[in-house]
Amino acid sequence: MTFEAPKAPAEQITYANLLFYGSWGAIAILMVTFFLYVTGVFESYIPINEVSQYWSMPVSQYVHEANIPIGWGWAALLGKGDFLNFIGIVLLAGMTIVCFLVILPYYVKQKDIAFVVLVILEVLVLCLGASGLLGTGGH
Repeated sequence: MTFEAPKAPAEQITYANLLFYGSWGAIAILMVTFFLYVTGVFESYIPINEVSQYWSMPVSQYVHEANIPIGWGWAALLGKGDFLNFIGIVLLAGMTIVCFLVILPYYVKQKDIAFVVLVILEVLVLCLGASGLLGTGGH
């Protein structure tokens, strides 16, 4: 008796490969941007020698005293070394959305309406959650 391993559908392989390489790519970006931050290649929004004075503060106090933008306001500060790190974080956090958008055409081509609807709903829910529109304090 021979055993044949089950074959994964193409969309699962695509999703898994994209998630794998995208996540490692985002981690590499995190390492590069952190290196740029600690070496001072980019000027920091908060000077590195002042960072420790904010460590013990509650987030609301830190945001107020350091004049940190809330929500997606950090995107305007991507030229600053300490906010440059957010690029890798956003890429890492957004990989699921990217993966779902990439596999959506597979389900459309297969006319698998249930999965088309589920993928679209999942992307909408994830984007809504990331938008900050719900006011849940995640940003």
